[in-house]
Amino acid sequence: MSEPQTYASSEDVLKRAAEWRDSGRKVALATVVSTWGSSPRPVGSHLVVDDQGNMLGSVSGGCIEGAVVHEARGAMENGKPRLLDFGIADETAWEVGLACGGKVKVFVENLE
Repeated sequence: MSEPQTYASSEDVLKRAAEWRDSGRKVALATVVSTWGSSPRPVGSHLVVDDQGNMLGSVSGGCIEGAVVHEARGAMENGKPRLLDFGIADETAWEVGLACGGKVKVFVENLE
């Protein structure tokens, strides 16, 4: 699996998602849809993942990326979207490393 390239514009991420999908790969797109307090990435940030383990973009600067990639794989497998909620009050926030004190909601969808 490749490391995500975190300094890609949203336009670059969406373009790559379309290219991967059009080439026959399964693709999932994660988008930051809500933040509160201190959050690593702003609303509208994207991460695209394909079924070959390639990634481009970032939804967290790394702190929750692993959990988001895991859910993206699930979305590619069963086609069901997910709304992920990470926050400092949530025990999973510590498990995935979101210790910045904020909250982040990420929508993950399979792109067909």
